[in-house]
Order: sequence, then structure tokens, then C-alpha cells
Amino acid sequence: MNKKITFPHIGNYYIPISYLISKATRQEVIVPPPITKKTINLGSKYSPDYVCVPFKYNLGNFIESLELGADTIFQAGGGCRYGYYAELQEQILKDLGYHFEFVNFIKNNHVSLINIYKYVKKINPKINIITYSYYLFNTFLMIIIMDKLGKYPRENMGFEVNKDSFINIEKDFLNSLKGHINPLKLIKIYFKYKKRYRKCPINKPQDHLKIGIVGELYSIMEPYTSSNIERKLASRGIEVKRFTTFTYLLLIKQFNLKRLLRKGKKYLKYHLGADATESVVLSQELAKKGFDGIVHIKSFGCTPEISAMPIMAEVSKDYHIPIIYFSFDSNDSEVAVETRIEAFYDMIVAKKEQK
Repeated sequence: MNKKITFPHIGNYYIPISYLISKATRQEVIVPPPITKKTINLGSKYSPDYVCVPFKYNLGNFIESLELGADTIFQAGGGCRYGYYAELQEQILKDLGYHFEFVNFIKNNHVSLINIYKYVKKINPKINIITYSYYLFNTFLMIIIMDKLGKYPRENMGFEVNKDSFINIEKDFLNSLKGHINPLKLIKIYFKYKKRYRKCPINKPQDHLKIGIVGELYSIMEPYTSSNIERKLASRGIEVKRFTTFTYLLLIKQFNLKRLLRKGKKYLKYHLGADATESVVLSQELAKKGFDGIVHIKSFGCTPEISAMPIMAEVSKDYHIPIIYFSFDSNDSEVAVETRIEAFYDMIVAKKEQK
């Protein structure tokens, strides 16, 4: 049984995802090409007009991968309408004339690790639960290391002395994750690149600007969808803070909801769905910690985040913290994003100088 398996692209997380699929299934993995304008144009052309952007990007990913020879599509995700998109995406692709197997690992609107194992066992009978668990452990460890190491450059990239030094280290780090991986090697990689990042010369003023990013997970974790907004902020000498990572989504989020509702009881009584509760409560926390501004990003039509926005406006008013809202779709102009960021930057600089 020879398969060529693909999956949706999301940031640099394609590395651990492709590792898990290739090791567990022992099949060829076709990684979707990096997301470009072509991806969103393809996805938008065949998607319903008012569906959210992740649907369009995923559909574009699938079309590009099918054109490269993929014959099996893995879909996993949930928490909002995303958990119900697989069937519609499958039908659209079949109507376009593609022949493939579409495997949906979502159960009760969340990823099911048991369903993954059952399918993997079908196409790779030699695997057992111990081996599967080992590959899962390596995958989670890789994701945790990526997220832990990603925090430092995000907060310090805007103050680097040598241009692109953090980006160059990141490229080396990501390349080191490809190939043969085991827990010991991953731990060595972590300490090696932690040391390299901290040796990177920076010139960070004591009273620097700090901005937090909140919002919908896909727009936050896939840089292309938000016109790489983190680096645009960093290039202006800003420390960038964000909370949404794969580590948070996979290992923390489900246990965090009650704590969030307690912390945000001034503004929330019930969970808003998807990432919207986090958007409200984290905005409150960022304000209390003295951040200079908040950037809220979401895909066009993301209902939970639309629900969060008027509540965030109350947080902004109560704590006197500026919040700028970005809603990304397939027709966004990078120039428009740049212009709005520049205006927001000028405003928070003026506000800080007044203080």
C-alpha cells in the first residue's frame, strides 16, 4: 500500500506534522508548498464567498499538493466551524475532478489521537501503540521546543544589532529538526539554539515599547495570512508578546478555560468559543502588565472573535490601552496593513511620551 499523504500548512509546524506522518505511516509525505498569493487565490476561487480564511488557505494547500501528486489528505482541527469544514472541502475537490482519499481525524470538533492511531494501523500494520506513542512524544517535544525557543526572538528581534541575525539562527534551528530525531537529540538542539539566541547581540532600551498579539489561532500562527505582522512590529523596535502556540492549543487550552473565566469575570460569564475568551482575558492581563498596545487579528468572518471585539473595546476603555483590530481576507493589501501599523505605532509612541 503506497500512499502520498498531505495536510494543511500552518507556519513552521509542518516540520513536526510531517515527521509524525512519515514515521507513523511509513508512507511518502508531500508537504504543501509555503503559502503564497497563489495558495489563497486557488482556495478563494473554489470556496464559498463568506467562509473564513483558514478554509480558503487549506483548500489552496490541498489543490497545490494534489497537483504535486498527493493521493491522501489528512485533516485535523476544531474548536469552531473549522471542525466542520472537512466534508465540504472534500466535496469541492472531488467536484474539481481530483481523485484522493480524504481522512478526517476530527471527533466531537476536536482532534482524536485514537482515530489517528486506528488509521495509521490500517496502512502500517507493523506499528504498535508503544511505537506510535514514541513518535507522538517526539512530535510534542519538537513542538514544545519550537514554541519555547520562538518566544525569545519574538521579544528581542526588534533590537538586534546585526540585521537578520535572529532569522538566520531560526533557519539553522529549523533545518536541525529535519532528519533523524530522538528525545536526546531534541534536548541537545534546544540548549544549543537557546544559547545561540541569547548570544545574539541586542540593544534593548529599558523603556522599550511592548505590544501583545491576541486573536484567532490560524491568523496568529501562519505568518503569511497576517502579512507577517509580528516582524513588521519588531522592525519598529517593539517587543512582541503572543500566547497562542501549538503547545498551548494541544496541551494547555482545554485545562485553562475555567481559570480564564475566573480571571475575566468582570467581562465574561460564559465561554465565547474558539479563541475569543482568550482574546478578552489576555487583553485584560496585558493591560495590567503595562503593555503599550494590543493587536487583535482574525480571519474575515470569524464569529467568535467578532463576539470578543466589543468586549475588548470595554477593556481598552477601562485600562486606557489602545487596541487595533485586523480582519484578514484573500484581498488584503500588505501596504494597507503597513500603513495601519505605522499609524498605530505613532499613536502609542505619542501616548508613551505623554506619560
